[in-house]
Amino acid sequence: MCTGSCAKCLGITLIPLAVLGFLANVLLFFPGGKVIDNNDNLSEEVWYFGGILGSGILMIFPALVFLGLKTNDCGGCCGNEGCGKRFAMFTSTIFAVIGFLGAAYSFSVSAISINKGPKCLTSNSTWGYPFDNGDYLIDTSLWNKCQKPEDIVPWNLTLFSILLIIGGLQMFLCAIQVVNGLLGTLCGDCQCCGCCGGDGPV
Repeated sequence: MCTGSCAKCLGITLIPLAVLGFLANVLLFFPGGKVIDNNDNLSEEVWYFGGILGSGILMIFPALVFLGLKTNDCGGCCGNEGCGKRFAMFTSTIFAVIGFLGAAYSFSVSAISINKGPKCLTSNSTWGYPFDNGDYLIDTSLWNKCQKPEDIVPWNLTLFSILLIIGGLQMFLCAIQVVNGLLGTLCGDCQCCGCCGGDGPV
């Protein structure tokens, strides 16, 4: 299997995931699908921009790099196309690590928020976090502790769960590209074409 083709497939997969992560984070600013009166009443983790920065913007750059690897030889290396492709694959490994860190950030923020629960107006007419260590996840009757915004618990839980899954998938795909990039660096674009065997076809 050609490492450049594998990278292109990963890039094609990462782009829609990045867009979904971006949109999920944007929707978190509209609890229950409505505009909130005071932005201070939004959950703290919404402002960490896990989906916008981590799973979104930081993931677009690696995805675009991966997409271009099949045809990119960095202009050759000392006139050697194969060497240029190896350098391009090495560069993709660096971008894959950046993407992995971005996805890990989004994953961590989402996990913390899911465990913490949303910020909401409680029964004693104060805004805060009424849940403790994810207790609301196993006991849905506790959701009544949140009076406003309406449906804030399922809204936040659903969107942060989506971000958690997206972050996990992105970390997995970027980890694959780290391995794929290292193979491409050592063996050229196609492992089947004289792997690590000098200047054979790439």
